[in-house]
Amino acid sequence: MTNDQNIKRLPNQRWQIAPADIELATKLANLTNISPIIAQLLINRGLETPETAEKFINPESINLPSPLEDFPDLATSVELLETAIKNQEKIAICGDYDADGMTSTALLLRSLRALGADVDYAIPSRMHEGYGINNRIVEEFKSEGVSLILTVDNGIAAVEPIQKARELGLKVIITDHHDIPKQLPPANAILNPKLISESSPYRGVAGVGVAYILAVSLAQKMGELKGLVHPMLALFTLGTIADLAPLNGVNRRWVKRGLKLLPKSTVPGIQALIQVSGVQASEGETNQNSQQNTKTLKPDDIGFRLGPRINAIGRIGNPQTVIELLTTDDMGIALERAMQCEQINAERQKMCTEIEQEAISLVEDLYVENLHKDRVLVVIKENWHHGVIGIVASRLVERYGVPVFIGTSEGEGVIRGSARGIPEFNVFHALEHCDHLLGKYGGHKAAGGFSLPADNLESLRLHLCEFANSCLEIHHLKPLLKIDVQANFNQINQDLFQQLNILHPCGIENPDPIFWTPNVQVIQQQTVGKNKDHLKVVFSQIINHQRYEIKGIAWRWGDLFPLPSRLDIAYKLRENNYNGNSNIEIELVGVRLSQQLETLFSTTNISKPTKFEYQQRQYSCGIYQNGNSTELRIKNSEGKVLVMQPENKIGLLGLNRENAKQVDLSLPQYDAIVQAAIQALIGNR
Repeated sequence: MTNDQNIKRLPNQRWQIAPADIELATKLANLTNISPIIAQLLINRGLETPETAEKFINPESINLPSPLEDFPDLATSVELLETAIKNQEKIAICGDYDADGMTSTALLLRSLRALGADVDYAIPSRMHEGYGINNRIVEEFKSEGVSLILTVDNGIAAVEPIQKARELGLKVIITDHHDIPKQLPPANAILNPKLISESSPYRGVAGVGVAYILAVSLAQKMGELKGLVHPMLALFTLGTIADLAPLNGVNRRWVKRGLKLLPKSTVPGIQALIQVSGVQASEGETNQNSQQNTKTLKPDDIGFRLGPRINAIGRIGNPQTVIELLTTDDMGIALERAMQCEQINAERQKMCTEIEQEAISLVEDLYVENLHKDRVLVVIKENWHHGVIGIVASRLVERYGVPVFIGTSEGEGVIRGSARGIPEFNVFHALEHCDHLLGKYGGHKAAGGFSLPADNLESLRLHLCEFANSCLEIHHLKPLLKIDVQANFNQINQDLFQQLNILHPCGIENPDPIFWTPNVQVIQQQTVGKNKDHLKVVFSQIINHQRYEIKGIAWRWGDLFPLPSRLDIAYKLRENNYNGNSNIEIELVGVRLSQQLETLFSTTNISKPTKFEYQQRQYSCGIYQNGNSTELRIKNSEGKVLVMQPENKIGLLGLNRENAKQVDLSLPQYDAIVQAAIQALIGNR
């Protein structure tokens, strides 16, 4: 493979590296007794004083207001539910088919039943009805003798169904967290964090957070809180992380508690889910009283292992499976339902892979050459499963760096689709721009869903291209990688990794820290996994003439093999526990050609050699032109020259070019001298 081919196969990324404030980081590190690297991570999150850092590190130290003070309709909601329970009126929950909606439904079912309620639930069909409460569900509840409807994770925009429920004599409590529409439904009470003060610590809760607040408040009012909090908190944690809710405010405080509870949860379904998914609890922060580490789960355990197994059911299965999983007290039933989740998730993964490959093939054949002109990707094909195309849309955004609208035929001349955006593109505004071409649509800045008559497809494509060109520049068409701080390999150790615990739990608005290291050498690389779709790499960096190595993994980068020999790398830190040994490794999230080398080769004065000393021997080096190529030449006192060209693993060594032998520049003896020469040239600029 040529160097040019290698370069073309690097990830299509633009790096945004947070500015380093060395003085402030050093000061904060000294005041809080943490590493300057960790201090810089706190500064990047807007925590620049010991006081704000302490509140972030120890969220339990914050005094929370009572949710009754912040949610105007909470007292009314509690009263309605308490009355219904005491009078044995039938309560019905209308949930949603995503992880947030299903955990919310399960949380309220468990808590209301424990409080003596006569309660049942319904979740609309993803494939046939779509999101949210509808007239059919309202009429069905009425026919079943329901007197109080409780929506979870939906309902804030359901004016017509709620109006119908009220006309039928039903009471309605809406619990939701989605954006507030122009007209609110005529419910008896509405609980939505978007309706409360922006300064409230409850502002960022997801649907399951609203359900948790309601359930805890009701149990407190009825004097029955004992024994209910731990299972509710476990379900809150599961739903909050799976729904990508921001991990700040009360979310951070409660999720931090919940992650410690999950490994020993009293909810059989959670234990079964942990067991079948192979998740293992890791060491958490040291307990200040006992000086012992407590076992905890990490948000990634939920985001990448438990959450997808729940969401898979909502996408292509029956949500009843998850509700039974999370509400049963029978471990045997829980394990059966967990195995069903496992099976459905495997089907979902297979389906996603097949659709993704088909979509990539379509894009490469029809659209890739015009991406810079169109600045948006519209991919439509029959027989794709609507439940998973949103996942595929996200993967296409990651691959091509443009907003993606993906759809499939619903029959009867209707296309139904999902959309995913990039930071500079507002998906909902784009759908509004195409309002006259669409049937139903909805969403927010980053994602959305839509349907349209198939006859309008080409017009939709043109209007989306028009909108994309109005708000996107060419330089926006690369996935944005936000990087926190530079680290060298000699700084990466167990101590730094353990200090990262103070940032956990990481997630939305408190992302996993991303480090970067410039100009490292790839010394080993191989594709791994059943389909060879992952990349395993060993990197090295020379610091003060000493070599440091670190192992890394790059998920789903198998088609980028082989990587060039010199790179700048961006990564997250991971702990690998094997045979009782713990090693810190890296998970690659970005690579680029070494900017240090590129700058050196493009700006160094070609005519001026530089002298340097390495291992008590004298050398001279310089950058020289050789035809159309630029190369580094290193000469020792005996006149022997080592020649290196950028991104070429093979160099030349000899007294003259004609008789020089080829050498592998990745070998330690050659790499070390090359790095010493590069540092000498950089220092001489």
